[in-house]
Amino acid sequence: QVQLVESGGGLVQAGESLRLSCAASGSIFSISAMGWYRQAPGKARELVAVITNGGNTNYANTVKGRFTISRDNTKNTVLLQMNSLKPEDTATYFCFCNAKSTTGGANLNYWGQGTQVTVSS
Repeated sequence: QVQLVESGGGLVQAGESLRLSCAASGSIFSISAMGWYRQAPGKARELVAVITNGGNTNYANTVKGRFTISRDNTKNTVLLQMNSLKPEDTATYFCFCNAKSTTGGANLNYWGQGTQVTVSS
């Protein structure tokens, strides 16, 4: 099994910054993509940012220019630096990774428990 543990959420004012971190552990053979989704109350879960093991990144249009995703492949960690936060960024942020377990089989998606980000106006 692969476990993901997130940290770094909290309450900030509009315009401020937060950094989320996520560490993957467990029976990991390899990790391809890592990233973040978010879900606001009453809304569908949406992709925020993703980074491949080669360093290619993709961002939601709503966060481009404000959020930066990075990754440490040696530590199986992914970071999300969030600047110029807006009230509409308020959501639960979920870390995910697409990984192959040492027990074999196909790559699967694994999820963290979520961390709350609240941005006040």
